[in-house]
Amino acid sequence: MILQLTPEIRSLIRKLPKSDLHCHLDGSIRLETLIELAGDAKVTLPSTSVEGLNELVFKTEYRNLEEYLKTFEYSTAVMQTPESLQRIAFELIEDAQGEGVRYMEIRFAPQLHVNHRMDMQTVLKSVYRGAEEAKQKFNQRKAVREGEEPPFHYGIIVCALRSFGPFSEYYRDFINSFRFTDMKTVFGLCSLELARGAVKIRDDSGIPVTGFDLAGAEAGNPARDHREAFQYAHAHFLMKTVHAGEAYGAQSIFQAITELHANRIGHGYYLFDPDKIDDTHIPDKLSYIDALVQYIADRRITIEVCLTSNLQTNPAIASLKNHTLQHMMKQGLSCTICTDNRTVSKTTVSKEIALVLENFQLKPEQFKNIVMAGIKRSFFPGPYMEKRQYVRSCIDYYEKLTFGTALETRISGI
Repeated sequence: MILQLTPEIRSLIRKLPKSDLHCHLDGSIRLETLIELAGDAKVTLPSTSVEGLNELVFKTEYRNLEEYLKTFEYSTAVMQTPESLQRIAFELIEDAQGEGVRYMEIRFAPQLHVNHRMDMQTVLKSVYRGAEEAKQKFNQRKAVREGEEPPFHYGIIVCALRSFGPFSEYYRDFINSFRFTDMKTVFGLCSLELARGAVKIRDDSGIPVTGFDLAGAEAGNPARDHREAFQYAHAHFLMKTVHAGEAYGAQSIFQAITELHANRIGHGYYLFDPDKIDDTHIPDKLSYIDALVQYIADRRITIEVCLTSNLQTNPAIASLKNHTLQHMMKQGLSCTICTDNRTVSKTTVSKEIALVLENFQLKPEQFKNIVMAGIKRSFFPGPYMEKRQYVRSCIDYYEKLTFGTALETRISGI
């Protein structure tokens, strides 16, 4: 039996201390802000009303991944000044806090925003200022100051791209600087430059750059092309997460873990699909998948699950009841529920968690684990003992909110 959610349970879900570990800054801009900033920057939008943008660009359903990614052209175009980056980061954190998120990792590709006015440090500092302002404002709340509720914390994840064109001033200049070098090598060099910059800026400025990511189309762009960048991040104790298994299969995930030292996997949707394995050196695909699943489970490599996003970029899924999250949970994998892109997918963590309850059977402990997994497996920007205390405070607050409630009772009754 699947749980039917009452208004009371939905309200409780919003109050629970949640995390969002996979959230793209440029996919989570308020549409009102997009319209205003586009006017200031003289960027032409398909519509200058929220209703028009929802109809023409930010849809409920997309035909494919390409149409989904088209939305980012408009958001990144207005994110080319320190002021716009700071504002968008502040508003994103504020929106997340409003639905109970207590820990968040904002990810974005700084190289999409570097231009003749901003270097990489300015880009990262601008996002940091917005996020820090929102954090400090929230943590001044009386209940937080008096220890009745856990405070808000965040980290910043920088994204390298598997491949790129002249998407920004920085990428255009980078490509033009390597006219006699093949593009795959250029992609890898650009990722390495990002890793070096992220580590230096983190160490010199104290900006909480806590993770390094690889995003973009998997097919034809293997993770190993960026191995040197991830080795540099690894050697300098920068945590790693990799988009893998979103459009490709188990091999891509294996490569991310073994060659890029991934601590977490973004999406991982096709982990269980033997048809996504095209290596002739793997004759027994099911055994390969089973071995990889056990490897991931044993090492607690967490999968950042983005339900609505997966459904939108891959309409073939048809229904969330078909989503491989059910297999992940059955195998005991560590999973955390994320938004991916709040504006593009019209979602929040609360909505995503509600979808989990509406589409999958969970025991109370499973539900608690999936809500708390993100806080436990976060790239927390502080000492390990401080993280342990923070995790404990979030668990205590979760138990305080759910004890004897309809949510606990109804999940127990399934």
